Amino acid sequence: MSNLTTKGIQVSVRPNFLEESSYPDKGKFVYAYHVKIHNKGFHEVQLLNRHWIILDANNQRREVRGPGVIGVQPIIGPGESHSYDSFSVLQTPIGKMYGLYEMKNLDTNEFFEVRIPPFRLIASYVNN
Repeated sequence: MSNLTTKGIQVSVRPNFLEESSYPDKGKFVYAYHVKIHNKGFHEVQLLNRHWIILDANNQRREVRGPGVIGVQPIIGPGESHSYDSFSVLQTPIGKMYGLYEMKNLDTNEFFEVRIPPFRLIASYVNN
């Protein structure tokens, strides 16, 4: 699991290789990941946008940008968390993801960025 705290917002990510959904002979490696965003600060915040960087072992780089996460722009109060699951498909058995969330402090109306920690995507058979 990868963890990183930016301006009182802790982001934790736990990746998982989905062997049953992957087709290595066709260059399709599917990874699920669980994200938990925990507000350790003193202000209510809202996650507005996401920006992911996805890299594979062939140096193929993709960027994904958009509003919210999984169709929502959650409001997270002090001491509260928001969790969600998503997935990514790579052409190689090894890769990496990281990124940013654009957040808004609802008490001060200030916008700020929260870093998503880098985490590795590794097919389970690579480690054996």
